Amino acid sequence: MQKSLVNINALSKVYDSGHQALSAVDLEIREGEILALLGPNGAGKTTLISIICGLVSATGGSVSVAGHDIVTEYRFTRDLIGLVPQELTLGAFDTVWNTVNFSRGLFGKKANPAYLEQLLKDLSLWDKKDSELRELSGGMKRRVLIAKALSHEPRILFLDEPTAGVDVELRKDMWKMVRRLNDSGVTIILTTHYIEEAEEIADRVGIINDGELLLVDDKQCLMQKLGKKTLRIELKQAIDRIPDALGAYNLEPSEDGSHLTYTYDPDVERTGITALLQSLNEVGISLKDLQTSESSLEEIFVRLVNSR
Repeated sequence: MQKSLVNINALSKVYDSGHQALSAVDLEIREGEILALLGPNGAGKTTLISIICGLVSATGGSVSVAGHDIVTEYRFTRDLIGLVPQELTLGAFDTVWNTVNFSRGLFGKKANPAYLEQLLKDLSLWDKKDSELRELSGGMKRRVLIAKALSHEPRILFLDEPTAGVDVELRKDMWKMVRRLNDSGVTIILTTHYIEEAEEIADRVGIINDGELLLVDDKQCLMQKLGKKTLRIELKQAIDRIPDALGAYNLEPSEDGSHLTYTYDPDVERTGITALLQSLNEVGISLKDLQTSESSLEEIFVRLVNSR
């Protein structure tokens, strides 16, 4: 069992405008995991990690990192945390090496050229170490932000929308990078509204909407508990309407009436499929083919958000 590294209790944030960005959020982040905080824009994801990182003050509740309070022991907790912001906040004329080296110095760490060299190599930045930041592409600048966040050797890395505005190929490169960092022992929390990102790399997924943490669970458990399966029934002959005798099954016909879709819970003892197939036979509907498919994380997300 992984031990808890970050504990968030009843965390709330109300801005001066009156907007409630977070409402009584409880969350435990486990050491060594990749946790994806998934939610639409404005859900409260950035506010949550900004409070943990000490950039925004909470209105209520508490946060501890490795057992230390982020307010009363902020020097200790900030030393453990690296943050990669969503915005490309970098100077124009400094070099990659100087930027990363300076960031390490800000945390009071002793110079360690060998560590920084390996870090830049791991991030495919070593050949750009003497380049000015203004010469870099957007993808390279994002890598520099990650290098800055890791320059002081933190145990926890927060990535705020790490692949926002980057192309699909670079996004996949970033996913590989995140896995390598995690394999090296870094606990990673990323915010995203790309559901494929959470589905691809996260161990656990937390879903946030309107400042509330709707749930957090292991990705596979989430998909098993909330996922539904569908049975696609292709018919030998199209039908104009579903017979009344099949009303209890809540079948969804296709526009052309050539197939029916039946949704069921795969974890219950009786899925109703056997009874459905018998009922179809009784009303004289002949089948051509059957196909099953599972809900994606995207369908679960949409269903959860829309139900609130």
